[in-house]
Amino acid sequence: MTHLLHRTIHTPPRKAVSASGIHFTDAAGKQYIDASGGAAVSCLGHAHPDVLAALHAQLDRLAYAHTGFFTSDVAEELADTLIASAPAGLSHAYLVSGGSEAVEAALKMARQYFTETGQPQRRHIIARRQSYHGNTLGALATGGNEWRRAQFRPLLMQAHHIAPCYAYRDQRAGETDADYALRAAGELEAKILELGPDTVAAFVAEPVVGATAGAVPAVGDYFKHIRAICDRYGVLLILDEVMCGMGRTGSLYACEQDGIAPDLLTIAKGLGGGYQPIGATLLSRKIYDAFANGSGFFQHGHTYMGHPMAAAAGLAVQKVIARDNLLANVQDMGAVLRENLQSAFGQHPHIGDIRGRGLFQAIELVADRDSKAPFDPARKIHAHIKREAMERGLMVYPMGGTIDGVQGDHVLLAPPFIVTKADLADITQRLSDAVKAALAA
Repeated sequence: MTHLLHRTIHTPPRKAVSASGIHFTDAAGKQYIDASGGAAVSCLGHAHPDVLAALHAQLDRLAYAHTGFFTSDVAEELADTLIASAPAGLSHAYLVSGGSEAVEAALKMARQYFTETGQPQRRHIIARRQSYHGNTLGALATGGNEWRRAQFRPLLMQAHHIAPCYAYRDQRAGETDADYALRAAGELEAKILELGPDTVAAFVAEPVVGATAGAVPAVGDYFKHIRAICDRYGVLLILDEVMCGMGRTGSLYACEQDGIAPDLLTIAKGLGGGYQPIGATLLSRKIYDAFANGSGFFQHGHTYMGHPMAAAAGLAVQKVIARDNLLANVQDMGAVLRENLQSAFGQHPHIGDIRGRGLFQAIELVADRDSKAPFDPARKIHAHIKREAMERGLMVYPMGGTIDGVQGDHVLLAPPFIVTKADLADITQRLSDAVKAALAA
């Protein structure tokens, strides 16, 4: 009997008792390779001595201080560190407890920005289908994960969705990356014009789509077109890097690789590496100035925002990444991972696409490679792969509904930044065995 409400009631999870490096150990003594970082969280692996030492030291100094009364040295230093390396124009950080909170804060910042600047009619949020922006109601409404949205739709605010930049499924035969990027981005301009340019507040997107579609990067100059469209109509650009940011794709901020900077940027997961719950919304100088020159505050808040222990974890993780030059390892090992996946699955009759950036990659499964037809959703291929992988001591992050919320299966990989070639060879072999077993079932 358990009094804990688990994610699945009839199949409670195995019990983890310890973790170190890239491995977990369960109550039966079995080890698992953490090839997904949990949910792309554990960027340094587990029990990193520098992070543990920073947490012990912070606990001795100051465990908690409500931000209605105090700030703290560690929160200030973390904000300084984030902004020092942030995309151009971002000037301040708002520290929260996770990705959903970061997205909620960004949505409210966008709305308050327009009320502060005399444009209260700007209220519409546009995002993309097959996106994921969090599980709180505002973030859930913004995201395009239909399975997660379905039963809660009556509670959700209105949001508008356009097509993702999903080349494997949506790029036409003979269409260049440049032409497809322009066409896909054009959907945003069409939606803005449909709603009325002076009524749209923000466009929200993941530079590399995470859990819902499986490590889908944009092609060509898609995001440069998006940035230009937002600028043309005075729409704020919110980039959600909760899953793909903080080094996961090989650059500290994923949008660096797209050559743009947003007005608001959300981070979490790899920010604190799982050592404490932490997220942040980074905001541009123009948004900060609107608040400072208007009401003088951001009308929002949480009990645990700016939490000293969480800030200490985030700061320690980011210091280790910089000191140990781990972004270089993400790039190098990302190339190795791609080679391994191509070798194992490049000619596989049921692997349609291999995609992603850095240590954020995925395979998409299909019933037929030529037609790209997905498996019958009733087969739950993704769930079978997860089960077979766990039996083989491998943690991966599979999902269903890749194409439209119902059809499609993919498996996401997001191993820690400390992963080695030998680790990746082991991960690839175990995944290959798990896929083979799941398809044979």
